[in-house]
Amino acid sequence: MFIYRTFILFHIKIGTVDEDEMAESEILDLDLNIEDLVPKSPESLAEEKKDSGNYLYKFKNYKGALAMYDEAIKLCPENAAYYGNRSACYMMLCMYKKALEDAQKAVSLDPTFTKGYIRAAKCCIALGDLLNGEQAVRRATELGGVECVSGELRALETLKRLHEDAQRALDANDYRRVVFCMDRCLDYSPSCTKCKLTKAECLALLGRCQEAQEIANDLLRLDSQDTEAIYVRGLCLYFEDRDEQAFKHFQQVLRLNPDHKKAVETYKRAKLLKQKKEEGNEAFKMGRWQQALALYNEALTIDKNNRTVNAKLHFNKATVCAKLNMLNETAEACTAALELDENYVKALLRRAKCYTELGEYEEAVKDYERLYKIDKSKQTKQLLHEAKMALKRSKRKDYYKILGVDKSASTDDIKKAYRKRALVHHPDRHASATEVERREQERRFKEIGEAYGILSDPKKRKRYDDGHDLHDDGAGMSDIDPNVVFQSFFGGNRPQFDFHSGSSFPGSAFSFQFG
Repeated sequence: MFIYRTFILFHIKIGTVDEDEMAESEILDLDLNIEDLVPKSPESLAEEKKDSGNYLYKFKNYKGALAMYDEAIKLCPENAAYYGNRSACYMMLCMYKKALEDAQKAVSLDPTFTKGYIRAAKCCIALGDLLNGEQAVRRATELGGVECVSGELRALETLKRLHEDAQRALDANDYRRVVFCMDRCLDYSPSCTKCKLTKAECLALLGRCQEAQEIANDLLRLDSQDTEAIYVRGLCLYFEDRDEQAFKHFQQVLRLNPDHKKAVETYKRAKLLKQKKEEGNEAFKMGRWQQALALYNEALTIDKNNRTVNAKLHFNKATVCAKLNMLNETAEACTAALELDENYVKALLRRAKCYTELGEYEEAVKDYERLYKIDKSKQTKQLLHEAKMALKRSKRKDYYKILGVDKSASTDDIKKAYRKRALVHHPDRHASATEVERREQERRFKEIGEAYGILSDPKKRKRYDDGHDLHDDGAGMSDIDPNVVFQSFFGGNRPQFDFHSGSSFPGSAFSFQFG
């Protein structure tokens, strides 16, 4: 039966059997559908593929739907609706260039196909092509009214405003604002290469080279000959002080596009900056400090956007100033370097040492604390400890200065200094002075007594020299009475001051005698 059935089907198809001559009963017995035996037209098959694609699209199987639309188009390549459907599918897959091509093909086949213009407008907006987007919106409006493209009109207006704002910011070198504007543009135009490259270039100019390079690399994976992306990557390498690699990128850009203005200018500037920096380094090695300083200053005027190299130049300048014993200038140069690179360890260390030499101990401690957060080594910890001790010492009374002696003064030197100053500032000597002057002399007399009480005692003097706070550690500061010190020094007798004319005492303007 199966062989007979197959035989009948074969002969009906090739036309050797007239189906009208066959009895209806025979056809029924064979369970045949005559319609199935008639070949389907390409149009019918295409409609079936389209319907299958629509079904898959409905359930978000866009890749499957795309395959069905491809087959429908192969069967009927002049059907505008099929291209429109495939355009919508490409859009859902974020393949906006292909989607735009299909939308444009659809409206070329059917100039009244409103959905085609709407999809073309959406694709142009996603790609950042505002001019063609406006044209597509205008045509869609003519066919279907403003309501059908109201969202696209708002998007175009917003994008135009953002691009204008970005251009003003770029002219003012406000790169942060440009990045902000480009991020907002990319919300509407996620596939806009120009927006991505503008953002990447401004990120590089802000010193955020890693982010910029990631954007450039993504674009180069799509198009390895994209000169703008190659330029941005070269710019990042230049800003990271990787000169040779940067030069290769700029050269590649110029091979592909000899008229690339930015590449020409940046390449020249990069070569000049490298030259001046190397000349300054050579002068420094030769010990020509002033020449090195001049060359570093000249290099710093070449490109203010190269934060990494300029930070190094400022530090080099600080090193030269230190050689010339220009402490204030050294600190200023280190500060300039740290403004460009807040974690510049060498600059922090040099400025901290400079502050210590300048006696600005609080600033030195701040720098060492910053340094310790970056580098928690034993050496850094020790430097911080020493800076804190120096600060502590700076806030104490300088007993050596009060007595007018050096830190290396002997016991006899200290006694002589005390004798001289105690007699000069003893309150009895200033009994006839004003109230303010008497209080000042009493204060100084007290300080002299304290100084002698500490420095004349070997144990207290050592603890003082070691930086200990004698007020807090029970070393006996509070029990020093300047009058007792004075009386014990002069044998316990109260001196008699004589202010009559002509009397004298070596080293003073008065004479005294013990009663």
